[in-house]
Amino acid sequence: MNRLDKSLLFSIALILLVGLLTLHSASSQYRAQNLVFRQTFWILIGIILFIAVLRIDYQRILSISYLLYWINILLLVLVIFIGKTRGGAHRWISIGAFNLQPSELAKITLVLALSTYIDKRRGDVKKIRFLFGTLCLMLPAFLLILIEPDLGTSLLLIPITLAILFMAGIQVRHLTSFVLIGVAALPFFWHFLKDYQKQRLIVFINPNIDPLGSGYTIIQSKIAVGSGGLWGKGWLSGTQNQLNFLPERHTDFIFSVVGEEWGFIGALVLMLLYIFVIYRGMKIIDATPDMRGKLMATGFVALFSLQVLINIGMTIGFLPIVGLTLPLISYGGSSLITTLLYLGLLLNIGMRRPLF
Repeated sequence: MNRLDKSLLFSIALILLVGLLTLHSASSQYRAQNLVFRQTFWILIGIILFIAVLRIDYQRILSISYLLYWINILLLVLVIFIGKTRGGAHRWISIGAFNLQPSELAKITLVLALSTYIDKRRGDVKKIRFLFGTLCLMLPAFLLILIEPDLGTSLLLIPITLAILFMAGIQVRHLTSFVLIGVAALPFFWHFLKDYQKQRLIVFINPNIDPLGSGYTIIQSKIAVGSGGLWGKGWLSGTQNQLNFLPERHTDFIFSVVGEEWGFIGALVLMLLYIFVIYRGMKIIDATPDMRGKLMATGFVALFSLQVLINIGMTIGFLPIVGLTLPLISYGGSSLITTLLYLGLLLNIGMRRPLF
């Protein structure tokens, strides 16, 4: 434990604190304490698991990576048959008072499985069949999450896989070819999207096409962020938030509350905390001599970075709404615990590499 990256740990703790303060403000008065209490409970569970993964050598965890991945695939299959539906999505398995979201865990188990698979086949990394083999390993999780439907999480698995492949040394032309094929196939996949998913993409281009329907949330989000100005309106004083104009403000659009109440300066401080976590993660990647650990760390840093970028991007209208939470800030047990788990694994790798 004496080699624990304390600056990274401190940054994570600060983001969690900001999350609780923002969640308290983002919750209407009659349920504020309930949501904050629940989130605090999930944080405590996450911290226990965080400490647990710190104490286990990540090599031992990687030794059962395939088992963990295929158990996760089984859970994703179970979601189809016994999953709980909420907001039109079929993503949760009820376990007592806790709703488990296997798609969140899939972000971790896929990274573990890919790290093991790629490390064992490093001799084939320059061959095209290596790319297809890796993508085939990712495909079951991708398809099962896509049909829930959870378009945001399923699409997130693709750049994470590509980031790990890039770190493994795959030929850039193979990677580029795959990306170009994916872009060319976008019009084809349009026909398989749900109506609400198509509408989200349409209102991304022009939110005013349906200002009281599909475009309402993003319009209110941009109003909230813009009205915060430089210093913000003050904690518990955001009008878009407190007067209930902003939907989903405790989950996907919680960054809008940060922008409105803490202003540009507060939002910038939060983003700098995120950037520092990413920076320390990249330092761990750079200093890790073990290839499996390096690939694993790459996957987790890519996951964290992309989720922050996409959530903030959709909040301010730069990206389509895809339903991804803001790490360590948004309300939700599965998302919060998953994030603390993979950050714990990232710190685990850092503890077992040469000092930098």
